[in-house]
Amino acid sequence: MKEPMSLRERKKLATWRGIQSAALRLFDEQGYEATTVEQIAAAANVSRATFFNYFAGKDAVLLDQDPEGRLAWQDMMGARPADEPLWDSLTAILTGFCEGLRERMPLQRRLKAQSPAFAQSAQSFGEQFFTDLREWVASRAAPSDTLSATLQLNLAVAATMTAYQTWPADEPFDGFLRRLSLCLRQARPSASTG
Repeated sequence: MKEPMSLRERKKLATWRGIQSAALRLFDEQGYEATTVEQIAAAANVSRATFFNYFAGKDAVLLDQDPEGRLAWQDMMGARPADEPLWDSLTAILTGFCEGLRERMPLQRRLKAQSPAFAQSAQSFGEQFFTDLREWVASRAAPSDTLSATLQLNLAVAATMTAYQTWPADEPFDGFLRRLSLCLRQARPSASTG
C-alpha cells in the first residue's frame, strides 16, 4: 500500500500540476511556438527558476508524465488477474493508459501538426509506460511463452498506434477510444489465451 504524501510532496505535486495546467491553457490559446517559458511561469504564478526546477523545457510540460501517473499505470498492470488472458489484460491496460491522456492527447496531437519542433520532441512520449509494460509482460510470460507474449504486446501496441494515426483531426477523443477498441479487437490473435 502506498504511503500518504508528506505536506512538502503534496505542495510539489500541486506546483507541478499548476505549471502544467497553465502551460496547457496557453498552448491551447496561443500555440506551442508562441508560448514562452516566461509566460507559463507567470500564468502559474512561479518564477522562471521554479519552472526549470520542475520541467526541462516547455516541451516537457506536454510530454512528462504526472508524477503519480507511473504509479497509476503500474497499479493498473498489477491489478490484472494472473489468470486473465494476456490480450485481455493488454487491452484493458492500453485503453486505461489512453483514457488517462484524455485532457492532453488532443492538444498534443494538434500541436504536433502545428509545430515541427514539438513533433520532434514528442517522439519519445510514453517511453516509460511502454518500458514498464514490456517488463510487466515479461514477468507474466512463462519462459516457453516469451515469443507469443512478445508478439501479443507488439500487436497491441501497433493497434494502439494505428488508432492514433488514423484518428481524424475533427473527431473527439471518444472517437479515438472507439477506434482504439476496434483496432484492438481486429488485431486480437486468434489463439490469445495466455
